[in-house]
Amino acid sequence: MILDTCALLWLADESSNRISESVLELINNEAVVYISAISGYEIVTKVGVGKLELLVPPAKWFESVLAFHHIEPIELSLEICQKAAGLPRIHKDPCDRFIIASALMFDLPVVTSDTRFCEYGVQVLL
Repeated sequence: MILDTCALLWLADESSNRISESVLELINNEAVVYISAISGYEIVTKVGVGKLELLVPPAKWFESVLAFHHIEPIELSLEICQKAAGLPRIHKDPCDRFIIASALMFDLPVVTSDTRFCEYGVQVLL
């Protein structure tokens, strides 16, 4: 499975109850959970403009969260970028389009609250 950026933030925030218990159990039972590398861009950008506060610098935050939850990034390959650009214009957020393209290419369900992901044939978990 792949986590949308919001789901990564919710998973890291242990006080958040935005992810259902059943999906948390799935996450905890997966050998590896994925994020798109674009989530790094999104989070660092939000920190930079003051829309998100982290207790440590973003690089340190990512290092600890990814290690603790056994999360691996999916890099933005040429194929993923081309797939994201070629998707129907249902979803206009370019970062989400990269996550959708990654999910489609690797046949992964996405943990997200964004129901528009379903319109691309992606299985959504929350």
